[in-house]
Amino acid sequence: MPVSTRDHRRDHRRDRWRDHWREVWRDRAEDSVSWYEPTPARSLELIAALAPDRHAAILDVGGGESRLVDGLIAEGYHDLTVLDIAEPALEQVRARLGASADQVRWIVGDVLGSETIGSFDLWHDRAVFHFLVDAEDRDDYRRRLHGALRPGGVAVVATFGAHAPQECSGLPVRRYTAAELVEELGDGVVCARAVTDVHRTPNGVDQEFTFVAMRRDP
Repeated sequence: MPVSTRDHRRDHRRDRWRDHWREVWRDRAEDSVSWYEPTPARSLELIAALAPDRHAAILDVGGGESRLVDGLIAEGYHDLTVLDIAEPALEQVRARLGASADQVRWIVGDVLGSETIGSFDLWHDRAVFHFLVDAEDRDDYRRRLHGALRPGGVAVVATFGAHAPQECSGLPVRRYTAAELVEELGDGVVCARAVTDVHRTPNGVDQEFTFVAMRRDP
């Protein structure tokens, strides 16, 4: 079956993302990127409130060098998966965690890809979805999310808020209010929580983030 022009454009776009993020994590320290958090407090709060069972299967999408996995291990969660397109980022996290890294399943892959990633009680994404400026990519993300989230499971998704910058790491982003983000992702899920947060970057710049937590129908 011939590959369509749209498929070529999509594949080229995703190849560029992979190369971009591998370069970012190969060349920069974790605390030099604007989205760095020494403690991902808001994410940990929402996960603890909405998936309190420490046996819950949790996926961190686009985890990069985030310290979320450190916090979840410290809180006693033990069914953890981290997915990222940039292998250098995951290598750094594994080195940071030491022996604790063996408690985590690591996947080098694209959240929009076709490889099997499993099924989860909680899907966490801080600052991946807002890079999907193409409607086709957002459609693929929704299919992936709904395919991976178990009945009754929760998706915690955070994007730049309405007053945040229009790009991040040199790439354009889409900004969302809570209502817009719920509408974008909301087929088959209901909003359980919505929060507007202010993130202070390592350079001292405030960025508005929108967090929504949505529960899939049982």
